[in-house]
Amino acid sequence: MTFTNTGTTPARSGTVSFATHVIGALGVDWATITTSQALPVPLAGGASKTQTYTVCVESWRVPLGMHVDTRKVTATWG
Repeated sequence: MTFTNTGTTPARSGTVSFATHVIGALGVDWATITTSQALPVPLAGGASKTQTYTVCVESWRVPLGMHVDTRKVTATWG
């Protein structure tokens, strides 16, 4: 993901949250697991940084025939 600070002052802290859905074989959304990780800071005003994240879900939450899909990502800057 690429994060861009559109402001003029450096961002010094923040988190990125991922809403990962557990989807059944018939397309039913069984659960949403939210996880958070730190943003790539510091990030100067007007600058961008690219960061790769791994989103993990416990195997017992995803039975055979189901899959996961991260559908929403939210960044909160401090």
